[in-house]
Amino acid sequence: MTRKYWLDLFTGKTWEEFLKNGATVSGFRERRRSLAKKISPGDYLICYLTGITRFVGVLEVESECYDDTETRIWEDEVFPVRFKVKLLYQLNAKTAVPIHNLKDQLSFFKGIKPGKWQGFFRGSPAEFKEQDALIIMDAIRDAVKNPVEREYSERSYWRRPRAYESTVGTVTIPEEETEEVDIIKPQAEKVTHEEMQWLLLKLGSDLGLDVWVARNDRNKEYNGVSFQTLPRLRKELPTQFDEATNRTIELIDVLWLQKDAIVAAFEVEHTSAIYSGLLRMSDLISMQPNIRINLYIVAPDERREKVIAEVNRPTFARLNPPLPKICKFIPYSELKKEMETIGYRVSYMKPQFIDGISESCEPDEA
Repeated sequence: MTRKYWLDLFTGKTWEEFLKNGATVSGFRERRRSLAKKISPGDYLICYLTGITRFVGVLEVESECYDDTETRIWEDEVFPVRFKVKLLYQLNAKTAVPIHNLKDQLSFFKGIKPGKWQGFFRGSPAEFKEQDALIIMDAIRDAVKNPVEREYSERSYWRRPRAYESTVGTVTIPEEETEEVDIIKPQAEKVTHEEMQWLLLKLGSDLGLDVWVARNDRNKEYNGVSFQTLPRLRKELPTQFDEATNRTIELIDVLWLQKDAIVAAFEVEHTSAIYSGLLRMSDLISMQPNIRINLYIVAPDERREKVIAEVNRPTFARLNPPLPKICKFIPYSELKKEMETIGYRVSYMKPQFIDGISESCEPDEA
């Protein structure tokens, strides 16, 4: 019988709990039972850490799936659909293999828009293509023999918003935190909030759109150039909205407009609390439920997990439509790379191209 290879998602916390409890049992959620039944003894589970996007180990399946709700392995969830397993290869957070190191070899990254590769990693088990699995297995084995330590975010490794079933589906509850506790890596500190605003404003203007910058940021500049020098910067917002809506809209970091229609809204979250920007977006949706505006959070790559956790707060998941379905994440690296390479093509592009460098904020199932 041909061996199959399956994705097994872990957070830093669930991985540590798995190891602490002997590393002999792995489990999945009840709603993944139909897929779990396809796993057979001898198959391999490739373990992936969602918070830091690295492959951390390989397990060999030693049993058919069975139910166990009594033996507590994980603190936050039961994961009742279980397998006896043997730990074949084990790395740690520092020596684990970053998925982006393999992006030129894996099929997830080929022929798709940036950020869309994450779809495969939003629930487990999921069956790998054999070629992808063998590439990952080779990388893990090599990392065991020749470990290379890489720094990682402790916060991303340990932080896990808890998921609950509710009348609106699965929602996540972020842990309580101070107003702002993210640690931005040194290379991200070189990028400023104003630079990201400038790039978004210039991009929108180059696309032939009118642009708006938050009213309290109108006098700002980037690299010695005032925002107000942009040729398509609007001085006033459309008049079709009521005063309350306009008060909300005028503080959103960047808007793209086509005539009087807002086609995209961007909140740049450099080091400030993400929650306040999302409140402005949710207020807009609540006050104008019949309009459809593409919403984006633009933030350092290191804040990806925080952005997704905040977007999936129950107060936003209950909106109609739910904010996680219409609000996407744009990492700084993708926006900067696009602006460096777009060149003359921009005059032929439509505003919707921005979706190609954005990532879904819908929660994974890890």
